[in-house]
Amino acid sequence: MTTEDVGENALEEKSLLIVEDDLPFLRRLARAMERRGYDVHTAESAAQGLQSAHLKPAYAVVDLRLGDGSGLDVVAALQAERPDVRAIILTGYGNIATAVAAVKAGAIDYLPKPADADQIEAALLATPESPPPPPEMPMSADRVRWEHIQRVYEQCDRNVSETARRLRMHRRTLQRILAKHAPRE
Repeated sequence: MTTEDVGENALEEKSLLIVEDDLPFLRRLARAMERRGYDVHTAESAAQGLQSAHLKPAYAVVDLRLGDGSGLDVVAALQAERPDVRAIILTGYGNIATAVAAVKAGAIDYLPKPADADQIEAALLATPESPPPPPEMPMSADRVRWEHIQRVYEQCDRNVSETARRLRMHRRTLQRILAKHAPRE
């Protein structure tokens, strides 16, 4: 990816805020991004991320689920401080509903963990003219089903009874499905 592929703010400034509560991952990612020329600031919680919004970074990498809150709130605060911020959400709890919520909050991309520094930088610098390539391995039917159930569950404000009614499914069956991890791709 060349400098012509990114916006003006990237050419002028390479400030990066990383908000992550997994401290070993936070340290590794911060070092890797510093080696790539970014001026890195870190935050270990949603509260610290919200306080760091005043730094107005050009880029941000924010974990979705933080110990004290949601990364979506941090992204929204960053957008309020600097509308052209290029923020991405990282999560180990990926599903379509949270990806949509991340984009609505102002994130430009949504990456599942584990993501490495190369993937993160590519997402930060991607433009609409250079979308990511299609996945080599598309989702399995089990994964598509799980994603659909998760989306309806989120739309029902995480109400199991309402979700079960809308999916025409027994409530206990739904509870068992929700208690399991996402199927492998």
